[in-house]
Amino acid sequence: MEKIQLKASLRDIKTTKPAKLRKEGLLPAVLYGNKVQNVSLSVNAREFDKILKKAGESTVIDLQTEDGKNHPVLIHDIQNHYLTSVPTHVDFYEVSMTTKLKANVAIEFTGESQAVKALGGVLVRVLNEVEVECLPADLPHNIEVNVEVLKTLQDTVHVKDLKVPANVKILTPADELVIKVQPPRDVEAELAAPVVEDVSKVEGAAEEKPAAPAADAKAEEKK
Repeated sequence: MEKIQLKASLRDIKTTKPAKLRKEGLLPAVLYGNKVQNVSLSVNAREFDKILKKAGESTVIDLQTEDGKNHPVLIHDIQNHYLTSVPTHVDFYEVSMTTKLKANVAIEFTGESQAVKALGGVLVRVLNEVEVECLPADLPHNIEVNVEVLKTLQDTVHVKDLKVPANVKILTPADELVIKVQPPRDVEAELAAPVVEDVSKVEGAAEEKPAAPAADAKAEEKK
């Protein structure tokens, strides 16, 4: 597997404001995790964007700090601007390469389903990721599902059907549905179906109307 590297600079939170860093094309960051005290950093925003697209949040990155140390990390959390969705801060979590970890791995859907192409069904993706456990070096970037296996409207793919290396354990329940094909809507039948109106409330309101004269009678007695 190709090693993905990203350079980072130490950041003094007392003298350097995050807004100033962003104007300079830098992204504020923090490093923490396995036997590491929190370290404030900054990384090149454009380089980070490239690596995020390439690695996602389930691939170990070699984070190189200017003190000469290399840190195997996962992109653990990203804060985005509420309007532009541009990253404004990122957390890097350092892992131990000899200790198993738990992480969410994205499911990548490929191919074309005959149940959709030939039968007019609608592809319904129920899960987009699953939780796995393995050593950091064995962590898959994604898990591929070829939807060509969905040939009829009854075909489905469950977690137990996912293919992963033997050294990767899926923790998501095996019976959870990943993807299915929903039958096409019969619009003509829906339009032809008779409309049944519930008039019980209206009838109930009509039955209560005789109570009004009784109230009028009491008013007459008081006169």
